[in-house]
Amino acid sequence: QHSRFTFVFSCDFQESIEGNFHVSWIKTDFLKDVEKKDLFDVYFSANFIRRRARKYPARFYNAPLTFHRTTCGIKILGFPVRIDNKKYPRNAFYFNMCFVCDAWARTVQYESVVKKLSDFLTALEVENSFLSQREENQLNAMRLTEMMAQALHDLNSTGTCTLTEGCSSTHLKVTKIRSDPPPVLDHQVPVIVENMDVYQSEQWDLTTQQVLPHIDGINHVAKIAALADVENNLVKTCLQNLVYYGVICMVPIFQYSNCYAVTSKLRKLAVDRKLQDDCLRAVSRSSWQLPHFRDAFKLYCSMNHGTTVKDLCLRFNLQLLKIDERKLVQFGLVEGLIRRIHKYPTIVMDGVSGEAASLYPHFTGSFSYDEICCLLGMSALQLDAMVEKDANVTVVYR
Repeated sequence: QHSRFTFVFSCDFQESIEGNFHVSWIKTDFLKDVEKKDLFDVYFSANFIRRRARKYPARFYNAPLTFHRTTCGIKILGFPVRIDNKKYPRNAFYFNMCFVCDAWARTVQYESVVKKLSDFLTALEVENSFLSQREENQLNAMRLTEMMAQALHDLNSTGTCTLTEGCSSTHLKVTKIRSDPPPVLDHQVPVIVENMDVYQSEQWDLTTQQVLPHIDGINHVAKIAALADVENNLVKTCLQNLVYYGVICMVPIFQYSNCYAVTSKLRKLAVDRKLQDDCLRAVSRSSWQLPHFRDAFKLYCSMNHGTTVKDLCLRFNLQLLKIDERKLVQFGLVEGLIRRIHKYPTIVMDGVSGEAASLYPHFTGSFSYDEICCLLGMSALQLDAMVEKDANVTVVYR
């Protein structure tokens, strides 16, 4: 299960003779109960920082640490940091930026956020003693409280947060834990499925900044690599990362000779009003005049084995229906309403040569038309012509 953060706090400890211990709180409804706050304050200061600072070896620092407090019904996710420097009493300064949520919540998706925020604070401490000099510099104390409040609000409301202090800044994002996406292939087409307005250009690495302008739902991976002048494997790694975070999805190349078949998810389109509205906005030729839903649904239902996109365009007047066939196919693929029926040329008999003998290494039944055309730089029409002339080659549809 997932949970919003209940509150956030930072604490630091300098192992001096006095044992100075500081805690900064961002007050929320949880902390309105004074007794609960006192209990938590005493417990945490006594056990979570001092005990670890004095007894635990260095390897326990700079790693996510989850701590349960059943008395309060909470789970604490921190990232204990130890900074070794002779300017500190006993040559060390310890701090921990902690996020707190319900005891039952799953917190693994927050670990990267806590680590990145701790790294940001570590850099500020090393540069100008941002944490250790809070008592002497009240401005630093105020800024830390403001940053914690901003992180708590932004991460709970949007899942993203940008913090800036002086010339330093960091971007935080709560990500869903997903399974690794399948490898990105040269002949696939990336399609943006998330609102890009929520991102800032500086949030992307250099490769992503070069690749994004060429993602238009038409260009395949190999073409994007050429247009962006970026090495092919780097582009595929970049796109796979964007797939993982749900920014894009990969679909087959669009061609008028393609065949598609409906999936069981098409039933959802018949009853889900929001999905219907999204569909009409997505497939419309213009934003000011939407098509009728029955026309879009009828086109999807007409997709089957042996019926190409060209056949649909000839059978129905899509311009009159105000439907863009490319957008229709793309929306159907992204939402899983339809699937591509691929063609796989396969040799019938080994040891026999025909008109397309030079392509036999690719006619194993494992390479689709899209893969072969992209790899050899030929059109589907050219490949069709060669396959039709060779009696030793048959085409498997699946």
